[in-house]
Amino acid sequence: MTEQSARAMQPPSHEPPSHEARRQVVYWRLLARLFDPEEQPALESASLAVVEDIGLPPALLDPQASVDSVVQRHPDLAAEFDGLMLPPQDGEQGGPDADARDRAAEVRRAALVSKVLLNVFATGNGTVTAGQLARWQSDAGWLERAFGCAPGELRGGRAAAGGGGRGVSPYGSGGGGRTPDLSRLVPAIGPELGAIEADLVKRMHLREVLADPQLASQLTPSMSLIEQLLRDKGNLSGLALANAKALIRRFVDEVAEVLRTQVEKATVGAVDRSIPPKRVFRNLDLDRTIWKNLTNWSPEEQQLYVDRLYYRHTARRTTPQRLIVVVDQSGSMVDSMVNCTILASIFAGLPKVDVHLIAYDTQALDLTPWVHDPFETLLRTNLGGGTDGTVAMALAQPKIAEPRNTVVVWISDFYEWQTEPLFASMAAIHRSGAKFIPVGSVTSSGRGSVNPWFRERFKDLGTPVLSGHIRKLVHELKTFLA
Repeated sequence: MTEQSARAMQPPSHEPPSHEARRQVVYWRLLARLFDPEEQPALESASLAVVEDIGLPPALLDPQASVDSVVQRHPDLAAEFDGLMLPPQDGEQGGPDADARDRAAEVRRAALVSKVLLNVFATGNGTVTAGQLARWQSDAGWLERAFGCAPGELRGGRAAAGGGGRGVSPYGSGGGGRTPDLSRLVPAIGPELGAIEADLVKRMHLREVLADPQLASQLTPSMSLIEQLLRDKGNLSGLALANAKALIRRFVDEVAEVLRTQVEKATVGAVDRSIPPKRVFRNLDLDRTIWKNLTNWSPEEQQLYVDRLYYRHTARRTTPQRLIVVVDQSGSMVDSMVNCTILASIFAGLPKVDVHLIAYDTQALDLTPWVHDPFETLLRTNLGGGTDGTVAMALAQPKIAEPRNTVVVWISDFYEWQTEPLFASMAAIHRSGAKFIPVGSVTSSGRGSVNPWFRERFKDLGTPVLSGHIRKLVHELKTFLA
């Protein structure tokens, strides 16, 4: 957009600019800065006049100022950023039942939206410092909060439990208590944020940053950063390796906290009524006790005499179950590798669950001895290379001792060298009575492709490929173990 067109869009000087014209100025500036890093002086001066006129700080127009820094100077803005991009509800300004649109509020909202979008999507070119990455991660957290999510939730599903961590402001948590409908985002924004973050990590001289304790302390663990660390861990040593391990440990602990909450939402095992209930107050079945003693009701005294108490059965029947997790450790599956390694360790901590973990590319590695420690497991992986599932199948099949009490989870994109022999082995596992769950991706965003050849055959077999959020896999496993 040229300066002449910007001037032409402005009303004559003797008339106050309309709210619609102000909003257009703000959005035209956003588009200009996204596609051209050079300033357009006319748009900048017009936008500054708009921002000052509506009572917002000029720092909103500074591309070098993070949202955190703006909020720290103006704390009242934190509540406005939270849920900023959620659609209005009935009765709110702009909602379906709103009588009139608040044009002034729309201009204010446009200025705040422009700040978040510009900081997140205008990442420039060239080398990225640790401080710049940390600032971007913080700004991306504010964008996620604008969509009603916790910081980090759209990129890696690791936020929700225990705050945002370093580089994410403590002001609020996003959404104002409203549940976002992320299916309305076109395109899905989570994968795009992850791709931008991965590009920033690649543009950063990671080894030099890790060797400097001060710079390393500015890094915020994320899936993109962990992937780069796992790929490069063989080239790190000394202080750089120690800092890399600390970052991986932090990320593993954060994700584990979220996944553990999901796993613990349901109990394992059906109620065993052959075992008498414990006669303690917390097990007292009050409704049943009243119902069974209604014959003892005294109308004259208006009292119910109880001659027997009834208690709930709480003991659960638990049959030892074996969970075999096979994970493709090729580069395209790093997100699934991290999530499933942590998930396997959580299920390994449940009673009566025997967990085995196998990782493979062109060779297979039995990681079962370290399954209780996902950190040590990840350090033993070797991301990259081709995929030959038959070598993993050779390790997995002997572990199926009792098919009826065994579930095999196979996580891969199924782009294999030996397709037919591998599928024949998988079909044999299914026919043996073991539960076979093919998984295409278990990420926070659900992004990933699956070999159409395998997808169709799994569907015909009655075991369709499970893809999407890791909560789907958690649900499938808890259903089998219940």
